[in-house]
Amino acid sequence: MHPTSVNGVDDMIRLGDLNEAGLLRNLLVRHKEGIIYTYTGSILVAVNPYQLLPIYTIEHVHMYTDRRLGEMPPHVFSIADSCFFNMRRNRKNQCCVIGESGAGKTESTKLMLQFLAAVSGQRSWIEQQVLEANPILEFGNAKTIRNDNSSRFGKYIDISFTKGGAIEGARIEQYLLEKSRVCRQAPDERNYHIFYYMLMGMSAEKKKILSLGNAAEYKYLTMGNCTSCEGRDDVKEYAHFQSALKILTFTENDLWEISKLLAAILHLGNVDFETIVDNLEACNVHTSTNFKMASELLEVDPKALGKGLTQRSFQTAREHVTKCLTSAQAMDGRDAFGIYGRLFIWIVEKINSAIYKPPDEENEAKQSIGLLDIFGFENFSKNFEQLCINFANEQLQQFFVKHVFKLEQEEYARENIVWKQIDYQDNQRTLDVLASKSMNLLSLIDEESNFPKQATDATLLQKMNQYHEKSGIYLPPKNNYETQFGIEHFAGKVFYDSQFLEKNRDTLSSDLIKMLEKSTNKLLKQQVPDGKKRVPTLSGQFRQSLDSLMKTLTACQPYFIRCIKPNDFKKPMLFDRELCMRQLRYSGMMETIRIRKAGYPVRYTFDEFLTRYRVLLRTSICDPNTESEEKCCESICENLLTGEGDWKTGKTKIFLKDHHDTMLEVERIKQLNVKALLIQKVLRGYKYKEFLRKRSAAIVIQKYWRGHKGRKLYKVVQLGFARLQAQVRSRQLHFQYKKRRQATLVLQTHVRGHLARKEWKRKRKAVILLQAHTRGILAKKALEKMKRDMYLSAKEKEEEQRLILEKQRRLEEVLRQKREMEAKRQSDQEMVDDMFDFLTLMPNTVGGQEGQAPMGYEDEYSFAKFASMYFQGAATHTHIRQRLHQPLLYHEDEDDVLASLTVWWIILRFMGDLPEPKKRAQVRVPSSQDRFMPQELMSRKDRRLSNMVGLDQSDDQTEVSKPATLQTVKEDPEVLTGESDTLDRPLTSLEKLHYIVGYAIVRPDLDEIYCQICKQLHDNNNRTGFFRGWILLSLCLGVFPPSERFIKYLQSFIRLAPSGYSSYCADRLRRTVMNGTREEPPSYLELQATKTKKPIVVTVMLMDNRSINLPVDSASTSKEICQLISNKINLKDSFGFSIYVALYVWALGSGREHVMDAISRCEQDTKRRGGQEQHAPWRLIFRKEIFTPWHNCSDDKLSTDLIYKQIIHGLKSGEYQCQKEDDYVDLAAKHLYIQHGSDSRPENVKDVVQDCISNSLLETKTESNWVQMVSTAYAQGSYVSSKQKTDSLKAEIVDYARQKWPIFFSRFFEVAKLSPPLPKSKFIVAINWTGITFLDEREKRLAELSFPERLWVHSREPIRQPLLKKLGGHPEFTHKAILKYMGDYPTKQQQNPLELTDQIFSPATKHDALRDEIYCQIMKQMTNNNNMEHGWQLMWLSCGLFPPSQPLLKHAQRFLESRRREPLASDCLQRMMEPRKLPPHHVELDAIQQNSTQIRHKIHFPNDTDEIFEVATNTRIKDLILNISRKLELSSADGFSIFTDYFFDSLRQITDWSKSVKRIDFFMRKLWFNVIPGRDTKADLIFHFPQELPKYLRGYHVCTKEEMLKIAALLFCIKVNNDKNQLVMIPKLLKELVPTDQLKAMSENEWKKNITASFNKQTGMTADEAKVAFLKAVHRWPTFGCAFFDQTSEQKFPDIVRIAISKQGLTIIHPKTKETLATHPFNRIANWSSGSTYFHMTIGNLVNGSKFLCETSL
Repeated sequence: MHPTSVNGVDDMIRLGDLNEAGLLRNLLVRHKEGIIYTYTGSILVAVNPYQLLPIYTIEHVHMYTDRRLGEMPPHVFSIADSCFFNMRRNRKNQCCVIGESGAGKTESTKLMLQFLAAVSGQRSWIEQQVLEANPILEFGNAKTIRNDNSSRFGKYIDISFTKGGAIEGARIEQYLLEKSRVCRQAPDERNYHIFYYMLMGMSAEKKKILSLGNAAEYKYLTMGNCTSCEGRDDVKEYAHFQSALKILTFTENDLWEISKLLAAILHLGNVDFETIVDNLEACNVHTSTNFKMASELLEVDPKALGKGLTQRSFQTAREHVTKCLTSAQAMDGRDAFGIYGRLFIWIVEKINSAIYKPPDEENEAKQSIGLLDIFGFENFSKNFEQLCINFANEQLQQFFVKHVFKLEQEEYARENIVWKQIDYQDNQRTLDVLASKSMNLLSLIDEESNFPKQATDATLLQKMNQYHEKSGIYLPPKNNYETQFGIEHFAGKVFYDSQFLEKNRDTLSSDLIKMLEKSTNKLLKQQVPDGKKRVPTLSGQFRQSLDSLMKTLTACQPYFIRCIKPNDFKKPMLFDRELCMRQLRYSGMMETIRIRKAGYPVRYTFDEFLTRYRVLLRTSICDPNTESEEKCCESICENLLTGEGDWKTGKTKIFLKDHHDTMLEVERIKQLNVKALLIQKVLRGYKYKEFLRKRSAAIVIQKYWRGHKGRKLYKVVQLGFARLQAQVRSRQLHFQYKKRRQATLVLQTHVRGHLARKEWKRKRKAVILLQAHTRGILAKKALEKMKRDMYLSAKEKEEEQRLILEKQRRLEEVLRQKREMEAKRQSDQEMVDDMFDFLTLMPNTVGGQEGQAPMGYEDEYSFAKFASMYFQGAATHTHIRQRLHQPLLYHEDEDDVLASLTVWWIILRFMGDLPEPKKRAQVRVPSSQDRFMPQELMSRKDRRLSNMVGLDQSDDQTEVSKPATLQTVKEDPEVLTGESDTLDRPLTSLEKLHYIVGYAIVRPDLDEIYCQICKQLHDNNNRTGFFRGWILLSLCLGVFPPSERFIKYLQSFIRLAPSGYSSYCADRLRRTVMNGTREEPPSYLELQATKTKKPIVVTVMLMDNRSINLPVDSASTSKEICQLISNKINLKDSFGFSIYVALYVWALGSGREHVMDAISRCEQDTKRRGGQEQHAPWRLIFRKEIFTPWHNCSDDKLSTDLIYKQIIHGLKSGEYQCQKEDDYVDLAAKHLYIQHGSDSRPENVKDVVQDCISNSLLETKTESNWVQMVSTAYAQGSYVSSKQKTDSLKAEIVDYARQKWPIFFSRFFEVAKLSPPLPKSKFIVAINWTGITFLDEREKRLAELSFPERLWVHSREPIRQPLLKKLGGHPEFTHKAILKYMGDYPTKQQQNPLELTDQIFSPATKHDALRDEIYCQIMKQMTNNNNMEHGWQLMWLSCGLFPPSQPLLKHAQRFLESRRREPLASDCLQRMMEPRKLPPHHVELDAIQQNSTQIRHKIHFPNDTDEIFEVATNTRIKDLILNISRKLELSSADGFSIFTDYFFDSLRQITDWSKSVKRIDFFMRKLWFNVIPGRDTKADLIFHFPQELPKYLRGYHVCTKEEMLKIAALLFCIKVNNDKNQLVMIPKLLKELVPTDQLKAMSENEWKKNITASFNKQTGMTADEAKVAFLKAVHRWPTFGCAFFDQTSEQKFPDIVRIAISKQGLTIIHPKTKETLATHPFNRIANWSSGSTYFHMTIGNLVNGSKFLCETSL
């Protein structure tokens, strides 16, 4: 004997003695050891133990889960796990064929179902429903000689799974119930179990109603002389049957109707017939209570029932004939009633309606595992169903043979595998005789059944003998008198009685059908066959369903379980060798072992093998990039399967043994784990290196930043110390000066006094002397004059007077000539000097009166504060008249330093604080502006502006170079080093202004200029200079804004402006900040407006010759002007209209281009040409610039009219040119119709020709020729005869222009190609509705590109198909709902926003593929859409529900990042997290509609308090619980709960469950593990006490009288806050102090007396201390912390039971006596689930464990 045969082996392929004896011994050895399972490769052999073995526990389920076949000892769970694993791995349906009657196939099916439900792991109600279908299907089970629970029908259970591997439904197909068992049974066999269940388990009241007794009273139940079954508890089984019906949604009424029909069958079986004396061929029904009850239960007329049982009606060619039946015939008719079979079919259909979920789509493929539990071979004395059953077994045997032998050996040959053919028993010949060849047995039976008059069982037997006598399979009768024939089945010979025809017809008589149709029993009427339709035969029905089954099995990957019956006595540990050998022999097990041992049951194509096991390939040995797939597969096998038996490679596949597959899978998992660890290691290393790199970079940045901050701080401190030193020194010097001054004053006083007295004396002497001499001289002169006057004449006196006047006139003439020369010197100055003359006329106003800032504001943002913080050196904030030695602010660039000093010099000159330099000879330069403007600004005037390119549409990417060193005067060489003589001359005010502003334009964020102006305005006592400075500041505010650092200080400074300037400057600053920096200095218009401080009014021309006056300011953009015009003329379709400047036809577009920049350029260009700025001939025109691809002329008639007028004007000016002359003529003819209608007089035609035809064309052809051609085209036009509306004809002209001249309706951009280098690097790009066109400087087309996706913009029409190709034909479509929500789709009735968001997001939460589609549709609608608010709301909600897929994620992020200015953009980016399960809750929707991303939700606590917490859409319950715990200062958050998973998903589920009920969300303790009163006082007071008190008062706990009194006293203390004066209130408060069920244990006075006594013992306790004491008292009880539920239970318990769930497990309590009925620890609960209003659990073993079902009224 081989060693493997001594102890046995798990897999019989490994047997050394490969013969029948070796197989038998192996099974025997294992059977004696209690091991019932053995492998034959992947085929499981199961020997029925006839006892319950402890190998079906939940531990065994976990042990075999996710294990490969062969890793663990043989077990039915291993086959189930292999089915589940291969279904998920290969995405292919699996099936398991379980065979042989009486060998345990039904139990194996149950175990497979139990395992699949367990590994599904969802504990869903559908899983429990699938499991509970088995007890109901035992409706078709009965006790036979071989088996106590034999399935008398076949069933195929197809279990469908979700992609995640969870059971989502099942479908049951039943085959050929043994109907004859209802009316007859073999000896020692029973009828169907349900009859005995009902009679034993039904209540006496119901049995009385149905008039039922015990089983011995009914003939149908006593045919086999056996009414009991050892080991089966009929009462318990009936309870299980009832429970299963409830779980499968059968109602109580359904159960009652089933019971009525079952009772009716029993009563019918007791009906007897008596022969009529006068007519022996007729009979009557014997009157009895059974007959009466049968008619009542069937709800038919008793007479009709009696007539139907005793008579038959026939329809002949001439008349209707009624034939009486004999007693024997009547009994046969009664037995063939067929109610039971039809009732069984109805029950199966009802089960399927509960557990089967049809696919959502027709083509949706579901993963499934099918379990086939079908009858084994039968050998009865008289039974037609026996032939059908054996035929089914032949088919299954052929399926087994074909799968195991035929296909396998054919594939070996096909793949050139060296193979020795194995002989096996092929039953194909038997199938040919039974059903395959022509005139087969079943066909003959069907043929004879269709001729009821001519055909008999004898004629059938003759035909079978005739056609099959010589087949060798068919065994004919030995003589003509025998009615039996035989079939040589693969399991042996079986003889059949030929009385088949009546059984095969399986029809009711027409009399019975009519009688049943009149029944009032609805369930019975559903089962009545349609008498008008031809009913197929029994064998025909069976063959059809069997063919369907075989197709299903063929499409699956099969597994086989061969059940072996060890003995016929159903005894444990008894092994009948002969019986087992016979079963092994006809099942082909020997041949199976041979082919499994020699063969290769596992096979992969090379591609499949390499794809799955690529991780096992050593690339150093075999490189998959260079070697073939076959070589790679061989390399894997050679490395891993060495010494593990042979494996083969064929032409296209690799062939392996079963254990090879197991080894490869185990090794693959190991390698995947290794690779995963390697990837994790590398990624962690990479992340750590990245961290190190970032840390190193951060350290460097920190180092330099700290150095920079330190140096900056040092400079600040140094400046502070310098100022401090200056202050100290100044104080010291001041003190010393005061002392010395005082001393000096004293000294001076005395010295001056002495000197004064001395000098006075000296002067007094001198004066006296002088007076004496003077008086003497005067006296002498007077004396001389008196003497002369005596001698002069009058004429001489007159001449002397004339000389004096002439001298005075010459002096006045010199003064006049000097004034004229001064006036001439000023005549060449600009008109701006005159403009500032009004300053002398201004009233003497004082700054700071208008718009004065509130107190304290100036202190925070005062200019003086800014100066103290940021000015360099000792510079102050006050006005000075000297040149600066360094700028006010620090500048790193030396050019900025020199420029700042020069600007300061210009500002001083502008404000009159420094005189203008003397005029001197200058070298002639081309333009006066060139001598003072920055070079960067000067370079602008030489830029040629194309007639197609807008001012600010240049897209040149070249870097802007820094301006050159500004040219300044060499007045002070120490300060103004590097300046030239250019500015050392008198400058006009406009020149100074342009220089100051121009420098600021090319130097953005330069606060130096504003600081210099503000400094010169502060404490400036020169009234003229003060107002010049404010005008300068006003002009600067309209051109460039300050930096963020200075803007608040500047605003504060502006509030102190003189009257009229505060609000004016503030408004200009606001507008400039909003619209950005200008590119040109102020224009003449702006200077005039600044003088009056009034808005600028410009005139805009429309193409219909209208003009519109619009108020603008320095910051006005073309977009604002276009919007103003559109609003003023009521233009709806304003897209594509732009502002043009008609000097060189510059297109400003409709964006952020400044209009005043364009006007300033026009004035500068006029100035360069020798003209004056105020006479620049610019005009503003409003016209169409670009079309949209979806342009529709019918949207806006005004827009169409303007474009039409523009086209006519362009034709005349030659701007728009047609290629053909006929096009000009056609357009002119249409224009004629539009202008004059049907009036085509020659003068009208001439006017049209002058309107439409350009002068150049009129020169090529005479006007008369054009008039004639236009008249002819007009006469031929269809629009004249049809009287077409002029609006539609205008639309035709516009559409013609749009299609014909897309380049003329384009937006142009100047661009430079940076890379790759090309011969021409500068281009003009034209963008229009057709695409993108590249032009050179000569407008030659270089390339054209069409838009890749023209539809990627918002639309107002629903799209007809999804945007994503992969969703073609998907039924869920949400675009219309998105349009409605965003307001882009008009609706008659306003729809609830929550309903719209449900329509948008519900499909996407169920189908992952729809999520990207939602994102794409939302982004599409948000593109170029003016109504963006609702779009951002949808995007915000979408980001919080689910993220886009990886391919779309980066595009969605870029979409959001490109819109950072939107308030919700950054929040959307942060919200893209894990997907949720349900659409948004109305709380989320309400919040975002109110533009709030913060959602606040109220949470209630058991102590009647509440708190408001902030939650987000992605907040999980765990996070919220932690947040609540922290806020309440709980010691731990363990055990507390609200809902599960995402907070709003949970809230949404509750809302959907009960929308009409106002929901209050409680936070409370759910798990009471390790709860010790007093450890966490806050948890005790807020949660534990208010949660436990109601349980105590409802009487859930068992407690003694003393405990009740003590607790009552504590509760009273809590109630009255320890107030003894309230003791009299105890009787009224009893319900709040004592359990409800104990109130009557004592009278009210006794309760009061005892509670008072107990209360007096507990004096001095606060209410909070009493609450903790209550918890400590309750904590000692075993039911502390339990969750209690009152449920309706099974019969073995009271009708109402109380379930208590605690940490010990589940306890069932009697609600009245509080007695513990049962306790089940959690580790004993094998399975549990809940659904609808039921809760179900299985305790103990999966096979025979006790079940518990309870029901709640909720």
